Amino acid sequence: MARYVLRRLIQAVVTLAIVVSLTFVFGRLSGSPAAILLTENAPQSQIDALNHRLGFDLPIWQQYLNYMGGVLHGDFGDSYRQPGVPSMQLVFERIPASFQLGFAGLAVGLLLALIAAVSIHLTGRRSLRTIFLGFGSLRQAIPDFFFGLLLVLVFSVGLGVLPSLGNADWRAMIMPVLTIATGQFVVYTRLMDNALSEQSVADYTRTAYARGERHGTVVLTETLPNALLPVLTVAGINLGTFLGGLVIVENVFAWPGLGQLMLGAVYSRDFPVVQSALIIIAVIFVVANLLVDLIYGLVDPRVRLS
Repeated sequence: MARYVLRRLIQAVVTLAIVVSLTFVFGRLSGSPAAILLTENAPQSQIDALNHRLGFDLPIWQQYLNYMGGVLHGDFGDSYRQPGVPSMQLVFERIPASFQLGFAGLAVGLLLALIAAVSIHLTGRRSLRTIFLGFGSLRQAIPDFFFGLLLVLVFSVGLGVLPSLGNADWRAMIMPVLTIATGQFVVYTRLMDNALSEQSVADYTRTAYARGERHGTVVLTETLPNALLPVLTVAGINLGTFLGGLVIVENVFAWPGLGQLMLGAVYSRDFPVVQSALIIIAVIFVVANLLVDLIYGLVDPRVRLS
C-alpha cells in the first residue's frame, strides 16, 4: 500500500508539472495582457513599460523559469487586474462556493441515479428503465446553459418562487444543483443499471437465492455494493472535473465560484489567476482519483493495490 501511494504521489507531481507548463505556454501564446489592461489609445511607451513590469519583455524560456521558480517557493504571482493581490488568494476565496455547488450537484445526481437503478431491479419492470433512461437522455441532449435558462424562465420569471442569481440563501442552490444533477443522471443510471444486471447473474447471487434470501435483500445487500465500483470511478473523475466544468452553470446563475472567476480571468488575460485556478483543479482531480482507488479496496476486498 505504501509503495502504491508513493507511486501515485510521484505521478501526481508529474501531472501537476505538465499542467503548469501547458497553462503557461498556452497563456503566453494568447498574447500580452497589455492590450486589455490599458486603454485602447495607450501610447507604445506605456505598453512597453507594462510589459517590462510584468516580465513579458523577457524571452519565453526565461519567463517560464521565473514562473516555475516562484511556484516552487509558493509564489503563484499577483493578479494583473488586482495588483498586489496574490492570484491564489483569489482562487481560495472562490473555492468554497464551487465546492458547495459541485458536491451538492454530484450528490443529488448520484442519489437520483441510485433510486432509479434500484427501482428498476427491485420491480423488474422494463418500462421503468425505458422511462428513466429516456428522460435522462432527453435532459442530457439539452445543453446546461439552455436548461438553466429554462429553469430561470419558469421558476424565477414565471412563478417567482426561486431566486435566479447569486447565493444569498439555500433556495438559490436549487436550480443550479438541478441543472448539474440532471445532466449527470443518465450516465450514473446507465452505469449502475448495467452493473446491477451483470452482478445479478453472478455465482454469488445465485447462491444467495439458493439460500432462500428475498429478492430485495439480494439486490440491496449483495449486488448493489459490487455494482457501485464503476460508479465510484466515474464519480471520482467527475469530482475532479466539476470545478472546471461549472464555468457555464456558475455564469448562468451568477454563482460566485471558481468557474466565474476563471472566465473573467480568461477574458482579461489575467494569466496568474487562470494558472492558479487550473493548478487547484488539477490537484483536486489527482486527489479525487487517488481516493477512489483507495476506496476500491474498502468497498471490495478482492481489489488489491499493488
